[in-house]
Amino acid sequence: MRSIGVFVYGALAACVAFLSAPGAGVAADTAARPAAISGARHKVIFQVSDNDPRKWNLALNNVKNVQEDLGKSNVEIELVAYGPGLPMLKLDSEVASRVSDALAQGVKILACENTMTNTKTTRADMLPNIGYVKAGVVELMEKQQQGWAYIRP
Repeated sequence: MRSIGVFVYGALAACVAFLSAPGAGVAADTAARPAAISGARHKVIFQVSDNDPRKWNLALNNVKNVQEDLGKSNVEIELVAYGPGLPMLKLDSEVASRVSDALAQGVKILACENTMTNTKTTRADMLPNIGYVKAGVVELMEKQQQGWAYIRP
């Protein structure tokens, strides 16, 4: 019985020593955020294909939270809108000011040209400074194949 007590005490002492050693917290942070610590940038792509201001606000909140948590310089963010989500990128959109704020924070916001063609929407109808891709779903596929994280709020 005494040997078990010595073993438990020794293991506990080793854990305490490790956790109180200089740099122990850095090791834990490295495990939690390896890309940010190693200097590699995180890459995440958001899909918004809903014509719903609440869904858009959720996506834009997620984008902001990612930037705040990881640091803007540590993450590359794209938001792709297609299908029913495209009207939220138009000049008269309820979330136009939030989209403009995200653009100002370095978020790349992309509109699907296939959807624009099918809905007879022109670039003149759209918010300034957004980008365009031929097919939103193809952009999502390619980014995922390149290792980007994919989020659909």
